[in-house]
Amino acid sequence: MKEDFQYYMNQCLDLAKTALDTGNPPVGALIVLDGEVIGTGIESGKSTGDITNHAEILAIRNALKNGYSDKLYLAKMYSTHEPCIMCSYMIRHHKIHEIVYGSDVPLLGGLTSKFNILETEDVPKWGNKPKIVSGICLDECNALTTQFLESLNKL
Repeated sequence: MKEDFQYYMNQCLDLAKTALDTGNPPVGALIVLDGEVIGTGIESGKSTGDITNHAEILAIRNALKNGYSDKLYLAKMYSTHEPCIMCSYMIRHHKIHEIVYGSDVPLLGGLTSKFNILETEDVPKWGNKPKIVSGICLDECNALTTQFLESLNKL
């Protein structure tokens, strides 16, 4: 099966725009298994007041609700932004085997921060670390982040 990061990242960007339109950071995520989207998430922590409503967590919850709990280890997650340490913990717990994302999140990211949860091998029950592909649709992801930051300065 041909890998098409652009196809799935475009869907994530659409989800991120929806998040931005509701006053949330522009993050959209989805989970793909065998070419089928099995879970989607739109960042909504700010609008709901529930910090756990990050796009990646909501995508995992959606995939679980859709009956894929036993197949997440075969799935790929796409996100506009690097999963944070909270989302990374959930990714590792469910053993999602590949992560594809756009923008890095250096202070709180699960890969680029000092809390490198995505690559640690210190938790034996997590098994193998996921394959990670970053910088996909980077300009588009960064533009949405800039829009969000500008909207905060206007308030």
